[in-house]
Amino acid sequence: MWYSLPLRPPGALDEPEFLRRCIQCGQCAQVCPYGSVTLAGTLNPLELGAPRVEPWKTPCYLCMRCPPVCPTGALRPIRAVEEAGMGLAVLNKDLCFTYEGSVFCKTCHEKCPLRNSALIMEQGLLPVITSRCVGCGVCEKVCPRKAIVTVPRSRLAGLGLAGNEP
Repeated sequence: MWYSLPLRPPGALDEPEFLRRCIQCGQCAQVCPYGSVTLAGTLNPLELGAPRVEPWKTPCYLCMRCPPVCPTGALRPIRAVEEAGMGLAVLNKDLCFTYEGSVFCKTCHEKCPLRNSALIMEQGLLPVITSRCVGCGVCEKVCPRKAIVTVPRSRLAGLGLAGNEP
């Protein structure tokens, strides 16, 4: 099944510790100028009110305003955008225009905030997501074929993609 899951904001601790420390104050959502960070309305009481990013709606644009306002340290301070550690984008080549050969598309590459580092164009033609991807979800949002999903950091190990740890 090809679908996306919500992510934690940049700098989030590992999921169990993040949920233990987060007091659902909403300060991270309040300072987000893009509306990327929202508060979960879920049936799981541990996650109710916890901040999340839904990249298919509004990805994280890596402004890094949220970690400094977290009063409990659930979001750790970040020195550089490359430390955001939200997750990893995964490309389904069977859905990608360029790999399919029907259209040359490089929208994901053009919009990636870490272009030529997290997302490269192999041989100038084929998009390749590298281990430097921080999981902001911009590529997922802009892909016209929805060939990219962003996997939360907490799920990477289960998929054999744990190399993206910050």
